[in-house]
Amino acid sequence: MERYAGALEEVADGARQQERHYQLLSALQSLVKELPSSFQQRLSYTTLSDLALALLDGTVFEIVQGLLEIQHLTEKSLYNQRLRLQNEHRVLRQALRQKHQEAQQACRPHNLPVLQAAQQQELEAVEHRICEEQRAMDRKIVLELDRKVADQQSTLEKAGVAGFYVTTNPQKLMRQMNLLELIRKLQQRGCRAGKAALGLGGPWQPPAAQYDQKGSPVPP
Repeated sequence: MERYAGALEEVADGARQQERHYQLLSALQSLVKELPSSFQQRLSYTTLSDLALALLDGTVFEIVQGLLEIQHLTEKSLYNQRLRLQNEHRVLRQALRQKHQEAQQACRPHNLPVLQAAQQQELEAVEHRICEEQRAMDRKIVLELDRKVADQQSTLEKAGVAGFYVTTNPQKLMRQMNLLELIRKLQQRGCRAGKAALGLGGPWQPPAAQYDQKGSPVPP
């Protein structure tokens, strides 16, 4: 008897999983229509179906939310670092101008051309240093953001999300961005399966299923 009851429960669980998968797939297909037509063609039914499977228990929603939060914190940190560098350069330029003005005021007229030539060399050296430091900062920002993208790709691949793997191919990156956008929109819309990721309660519970006269689930 217990074995029979367990088998019934497994069948019921399978039906609930299938219904959830159908609901998610339908929602994803609807969201895909909002993307440019050129991108719609790259997201096949199989890809969307596999993505819906990965989203079933709500874990991927939480992973994506965490990755986005880390990305925003990283971008904010890098922006502040560049801003601090720009402020340092502004202070450096102001101090140098003040230094040159004071030196010229104290300089005897016949020595002024020599002083100005030396100051021009110093100014060019400082500007070169500033330029190099800005380039180094920009390279650091690009490398750090590239590392974050690779981390996101690897994390989502390990989570079993279809279409995600480490790549630098522009077209494949755009495809992954579209998939992330679909997940984010599904989250924002508060789709049934996205409820847990939106912080609206505990683990997601499926709505009461609707059936037709033959006992088959009715699409939402």
